[in-house]
Amino acid sequence: MELVTARLTEGSVGRHIVTMTVPVLFGITTMMAQGLIDTWFIGQVGDRELAAFGFGFPILMIVTSVAIGLGAGTSSVVARAIGANDFRRARRLATDSLFLSFVITAVISIVGILTIGPLFRLLGAPEDMIPLIRGFMTILYSGVPFIVVGMVGMSSMRATGDTRLPSMLMVMASILNVILDPILIFGLGPAPKMGLNGAAMAALLARGIIFLGTLYLMRYRLNMLSYNKPDPVELRKSWIDILHVGIPAAGTNAIVPVGAAIITAMIARFGPEAVAGFGVATRIEAMMLVSYFALSAIIGPFVGQNFAANKEQRILRALSLCALFCLGSGVLIAIMLAALAGYLPTLFSESEKVISVTTTFLWIAPMSYGTYGMIMVMNASFNGLGRPMPAVVVSVCRIVVLYVPLAVIGMRYFAVPGIFAAYAIANVVSGIVAYLWARKTVRQLCLANAGTAT
Repeated sequence: MELVTARLTEGSVGRHIVTMTVPVLFGITTMMAQGLIDTWFIGQVGDRELAAFGFGFPILMIVTSVAIGLGAGTSSVVARAIGANDFRRARRLATDSLFLSFVITAVISIVGILTIGPLFRLLGAPEDMIPLIRGFMTILYSGVPFIVVGMVGMSSMRATGDTRLPSMLMVMASILNVILDPILIFGLGPAPKMGLNGAAMAALLARGIIFLGTLYLMRYRLNMLSYNKPDPVELRKSWIDILHVGIPAAGTNAIVPVGAAIITAMIARFGPEAVAGFGVATRIEAMMLVSYFALSAIIGPFVGQNFAANKEQRILRALSLCALFCLGSGVLIAIMLAALAGYLPTLFSESEKVISVTTTFLWIAPMSYGTYGMIMVMNASFNGLGRPMPAVVVSVCRIVVLYVPLAVIGMRYFAVPGIFAAYAIANVVSGIVAYLWARKTVRQLCLANAGTAT
């Protein structure tokens, strides 16, 4: 059993960032690849199944936002407890976070199962598709507690500075899911042919096994679980501390799919081919941004531990290194996608309009990817500091104040390219603001900490 220490408060800042990011990068890439493979398998079953899966996607995004929020809250409080060398409190917080996650997701699952029919009718699902959606979503809802609690547990692991174990679990979950997909979807061997329900069952089994693995590693490798009966007062304080960051973080992540839905509705005015082109472009984009997702997953624990230890310069150094990486890699990504803009869209469609819209996006949007990465990292830093509201403000202003209004103006004068230009402008402005705000917040909070200590 390893002894948890505040490992991120000492040693090379750059080395910590690299050694923590690489495993997470590998894990996230594997999970994204598994998602694409899932979609391909479901597409082999039929268009109705693929459409039913599409209707369920926004709901899964909302559930994912809840998981990310709870994970951010857990990572923030656990990392700060470790940075303050209060390991008993860190263990208590990690344990209480799992209990809180289970309670919240159990309620979500029950309500979700009871409202499948009316909810998906509201989303526009045809009546004859409701039974198909009900079977698929009932299985998925049943697995929500396993998925979310497992993700929150992995956030606790990252809070210790160990990103190898949670990344290993992510890779194992993805591989297991891909193995189970064809077996359960097509009924290979003794398994019954379950179609779309088989995809949901594969996800449930894979995440259930990983959930058990997460609990085992937290208990026996990291000693981060407590089996002592929690004191009601301490339990309440733990939950308040976690939700203080968790609720705003969930809202910050939820605003992104809401904004995407609005923009998709705007692009739909130019026809379904334009929407398809936008969809292809966003799939390509997701793969290009994977390194920024990884950085945002590790910067919170790093900032949290060093903030608790009042090591201002280490935090500022980390933010500077991350910003430089984002800007540098953003330039390289933009150049690469511009060079491949005429080729990549042809891998997904033969429609000239689909290819044209995708190509246009790849010429314009990637110019802002570096600053978009900065937004992700700085927002995660705010959460690590235990100050989530600046991240909410940055995200809301990016979508509501900048992106959507500029997209309306751009669409009026420049059609679809104007919408994509609005996206790039919103990313650049928000990225610069987020970086400057994060540095200012670190200085103010560390100064206040130093004053309190004296």
